[in-house]
Formats: sequence, C-alpha cells, structure tokens
Amino acid sequence: MKNIIITGSSGFVGSNFVKYFTNNYNLYCPKRDGLKELFENNKKFDGIIHLAGKAHDLKSNSLDDVYFKINTEITIQLFDKFIESDCEFFIFFSSVKASADNVDTVLTEDDIANPQTPYGRSKLLAERHILNKIEKLDLIGLNKRIYILRPCMIHGPNNKGNLNLLYKIVKKGIPWPLGNFNNRRSFCSVDNLNFIVKEIVKNRNIKSGIYNISDDETISTNELIKLISFSLNKKNLILNIYPKFIKLIAVIGDVINLPLNSERLKKLTESYVVSNKKIKNAIGLNNMPIKTKEGLIKTINSFNN
Repeated sequence: MKNIIITGSSGFVGSNFVKYFTNNYNLYCPKRDGLKELFENNKKFDGIIHLAGKAHDLKSNSLDDVYFKINTEITIQLFDKFIESDCEFFIFFSSVKASADNVDTVLTEDDIANPQTPYGRSKLLAERHILNKIEKLDLIGLNKRIYILRPCMIHGPNNKGNLNLLYKIVKKGIPWPLGNFNNRRSFCSVDNLNFIVKEIVKNRNIKSGIYNISDDETISTNELIKLISFSLNKKNLILNIYPKFIKLIAVIGDVINLPLNSERLKKLTESYVVSNKKIKNAIGLNNMPIKTKEGLIKTINSFNN
C-alpha cells in the first residue's frame, strides 16, 4: 500500500481527499512545521499531494507577503525536499488564477499566464520553480512524476464559499438582484477532483505537466439560483436591476464592508470558462464521472442538511 503525504488535510479539499483515499493508501497528514520531521525519519514515501496554501481573500484583507510566504516559499521548500527524496510523484495544487484573472473565451493550459492578484502571482511563481527544476534535472531518469493541477472553483459538501452565500440568500427569501448579469462559469466538483487525483496516483502513464481541472459543462449564476430555489422548494426571486446601480452598491461595499463588494460582484457575475480536455485526454476519459448540475445539487443539498 502506497504511503502518501497530504498537506492541507484539514481544509475543505484536503478533508475530502482524506475520506476518499483513506482505505486505499497510508496517509500522512503533517502540520506545516512537521514536514521536516517526516523526511528526517527516513520513512519511505511514494508521493506528495500538496494542498496547503493561502486561499484567495475576497475581502482583500491579506498582506501580499502572506501569499508569497505560504503559496510560493513553502511549496518551493517542499518540492526541493521531494527532489532529494525517493518519492515518485508530486502533485501541486495551483489554481486557474495562476493563469488568468479574467477569461474572454476558454482557458487552456497553452494560454500565456498573466495573473494580476498576489494570490495568482504567488501560485505562478511556485509553478515556475517546479517547471525550472524539471527542465534542469533529468527527473524522468530519476523516476519522478510531477503534476501541477489548476482547478477552477471547487465545490462539495460543507463547502464554505460563494455557493454557501448564494444558498443563504435564497433560503432567507432575499431576492437575487443580479438577474441582468449574464455569464457562464466552469465549476469543479470535489468528487471529480478526487477521481482525477486517484487516476494520477495509480497511472504512471499520465505525463507530467500542467492540467486544468473542471467539470464538463458550464452554468450561469442565475441558473445556480434556480437550482438552489428548486432544492429548497422556493420560488425563484430573480430581479433584473440596472447593472450600473449594482456596481455602485459594490463600490460602497468596498468602503463600509457590505456583503456585496467589487471583488465578490466580479466573482458572482464574471464569465470564466475552463477547458478540461487535456486531463481527460491524458486519462483516456470521454466525460467526467459527475455532471455539473448533479455535483452542484449534491453540494446544495448538503447545506440543507
């Protein structure tokens, strides 16, 4: 049975991984200051799944240095330990935001990365360190496999993010005021993410590299509101308010800390479509196991419970 290190195991995605993998692998879930001890004990590990990181702060309260300390420096330190070790594979959880903050068409792995936020830049710097090491060292000859995964918005049971915010709005009977904003978004079910990582761990034929991770279909925020309303057996209350007025409210929210601010409005109304063709081709998969709406309904129903 493989011995796998999982960092960030107490987070939303990490805790789902632990549940998913615990019966098939020996999992080691160290705290941030415990990684050094793991390697010093000369225990044989087969791989590392590096999830720990500083998430994107929608309230913009985090200092830039925090992102680079956690997302860049700790990743570099851990990856360099991996290179020195006998571990076979390294899976780094980056983000689509390491590539682009805004997407006009469909985001692919070939697009030139140009992140503008400290979060995206910190992830990209970690990616570049990994890629530079791959180029300088004959890692294939060293029996190493390295994967940089860029998931889009991940959701699942007990997820505390914008989906949870939308759920609370609908449950309280608050009308949804953003009906005039039309968008298409890619999401990523944590079940599909678990499946992808499982395939990578067990299949040595999947080539090292960067892979976007998303569900197959896109969905609009207004469609999400309808799904939540259906799950709660409530009437759809979608209002078509003039967008310029909404944007003014969001600017005010930046100043006086309203639930709606400019960053959150952008997240809720922007289009962000991600291609998952590369990872599906690498695995030999026609479709992701979980359809977009199926996964979203599962997440929404977990809020009901």
